Amino acid sequence: MKRSLPFIIASSIAALLFAIFAWFQRNDIDPQIYHNSSSLDAALWLVFYALIAILFIASIFRKIPQWILIVAAIACLVEMATTGPGLIQNLFGDDKFTMTQKSMSAEDPRVELTREFFGAVIALLGVVALWLGQRGKKAVT
Repeated sequence: MKRSLPFIIASSIAALLFAIFAWFQRNDIDPQIYHNSSSLDAALWLVFYALIAILFIASIFRKIPQWILIVAAIACLVEMATTGPGLIQNLFGDDKFTMTQKSMSAEDPRVELTREFFGAVIALLGVVALWLGQRGKKAVT
């Protein structure tokens, strides 16, 4: 399968960005940065971003099976539904909206939930971009 140079460049850039996102997730287990951090949550986000990076690299060489993109999109939507209440609280709650608070605490988790919500939105946009890149062509199953 021959891919165009713009597609290869765009996929490579997206893969690099998601790999960087995955790399930054390692900070989420650092107790100096996050109070009562969840190692499992950080590991899941690292794996999630890394898998999307791998999908972008794989898309350069072959079509991604549609079922994988559907599962990835569902995972994004589930994460958005899970973290959405934190975003709503951040937007409409009594405290001033912020995404720059230095650390997440059990008393005020809305900052990290807001960040995670937008991370899931970015990941969903990546999955949609992968789907659109393959649209109209039969995917390998």
